[in-house]
Amino acid sequence: MVVRSRRKSRRLRGRTRTMGWGRIGQHRKSGSRGGRGAAGLGKHKWTWTIKYAPTWFGKRGFKPPRIRVGAEVKAINVGELAELLDDLKRRGALSFEGETPVVDLSSMGIHKLLGRGEIRDPVKVIVASASKSAREKIEKAGGSIAAPS
Repeated sequence: MVVRSRRKSRRLRGRTRTMGWGRIGQHRKSGSRGGRGAAGLGKHKWTWTIKYAPTWFGKRGFKPPRIRVGAEVKAINVGELAELLDDLKRRGALSFEGETPVVDLSSMGIHKLLGRGEIRDPVKVIVASASKSAREKIEKAGGSIAAPS
């Protein structure tokens, strides 16, 4: 095998103190790298950034705006409504419209009625919105859904 005698590693056999990098401290600390970590990616390492990390700076994509910032839609299922109805009856906090009990979910801070579960008693529910299956189940039990006024 041929030894390439002109290479720097060959010339440094026998170990020179600074290995050809001048006076003490040169080529030693983070200054030789142009700073620690991501330092200088927008300045003196810009050509490196363009070549190896082109998506490092800038924004990309789209996030759809929320309906109301910070507000979440609180929902309750039909099965939970049946339990709530029993609880209100037991406490005597239920209002009636004729023979039909009235539950005002909007005053309780609930925005939507969902269709999971079963309900047997007819009830008038006051709520901002309701799913299709929830409407069907309430009407099948003999009740109705009204929007808050």
